[in-house]
Amino acid sequence: MNLTLVIPAKNEKESLPLVLNELKIYNFKIKVVLEREDIETINAIKNYNCEIVFQKNNGFGDALNQGINSTETELFCIFNADGSFKPDEINKMISKINEENADFVFATRYENNCGSDDDTIVTLIGNYVFTFFGNFFFKLGISDILYTFVVGKTSAYQKLDIKSKDFSFCVELPIKAKKAGFRLMTSKAYERSRIAGIKKVNPFKDGLKILISMIKLFFTKPN
Repeated sequence: MNLTLVIPAKNEKESLPLVLNELKIYNFKIKVVLEREDIETINAIKNYNCEIVFQKNNGFGDALNQGINSTETELFCIFNADGSFKPDEINKMISKINEENADFVFATRYENNCGSDDDTIVTLIGNYVFTFFGNFFFKLGISDILYTFVVGKTSAYQKLDIKSKDFSFCVELPIKAKKAGFRLMTSKAYERSRIAGIKKVNPFKDGLKILISMIKLFFTKPN
């Protein structure tokens, strides 16, 4: 399979080994992006067949950007380290790339026969609001803007010049992709409960950053 999973992992020593075990039956290349100081997570996965990429800076968006920009396969997939993503949904997303001429496919929890075991009322409302803004102001045509379970063409991504170091990455990717003329599609998904740990997203602090990012992107001309 000409696809690389890019897994940003921070303090995921409990969850990540279980995720990598689940992925063993799939023929995917795997890049795990880690901070050098995260010794416990590094030690937890040292015997698994994956490439560890040491993050040069900090932040969720920075980890993804570094991982995807170093990817050499035709396709990439952003995949969580906490066990909430279902790997059997990836092939459906790949099919939309190959058969429906999509450039980026965004998994969604908010269409018929979808759902989430990990959403809260706060994140549900926030996602609805940001998705509405994304579709109203940028005509994205996606239904779950903050669920960063994405399969895309690596060459297309590498043309976007993504800058976000934090969770604003979630909106910068689809907005810049749409502005650049790439085709965006959605794929039905179900988010499982995370295996361990707590959410790394602060819904209010990170929500404000995401809003500011969307405002800036609205006034930014395409590359």
